[in-house]
Amino acid sequence: MNTAVYLASASPRRKELLAQLGIEFSQFSVDADESQLPNELPHAYVERLARLKACSGVKLGYTDRPVLGSDTVVVIDNESLCKPRDEADFTHTLKRLSGNTHQVLTAIAFATEDKVLSQVISTDVTFKKLSDEEIKAYWQSGEPQDKAGGYGIQGLGGRFVTHIAGSYFSVVGLPLYETEQLLHAFLRG
Repeated sequence: MNTAVYLASASPRRKELLAQLGIEFSQFSVDADESQLPNELPHAYVERLARLKACSGVKLGYTDRPVLGSDTVVVIDNESLCKPRDEADFTHTLKRLSGNTHQVLTAIAFATEDKVLSQVISTDVTFKKLSDEEIKAYWQSGEPQDKAGGYGIQGLGGRFVTHIAGSYFSVVGLPLYETEQLLHAFLRG
């Protein structure tokens, strides 16, 4: 596919993943309010953010090709777990994930001036039981601070994962298969 797109994300992980699809793209970041609305369910929340980022790129004048927006949220007990605010928030989050299965929802959206198409991909991730020492050492590594749910499966946090059901790349931040399929559908539609 020789379609060019814009990637409305400053994420180096999304940049690396999109490059794996062989799609020509330019990357920029958007300033979007990522606050969850009162009573907003995780699925609706993450999809709204992906659509907001894609549409924000269009509003900034990126209109000569589709804009890709994406967002990822970790969910346990139907509660969205975003990036940790501080070490105490991180510790609380990891203790909730420890020994349990949670969902990682990644939403992708393509937008132009006249249309938006989006999709949410859900992946189940199971963590081993974590010790307090493992949680503290992981925080001190510096890796969790900018990660949804406080961990990166592609980095040091991957050693906590005992099982995954769904898209590994979605957990990293951009589902490759689904992104390519959604772009095809967007261009056809």
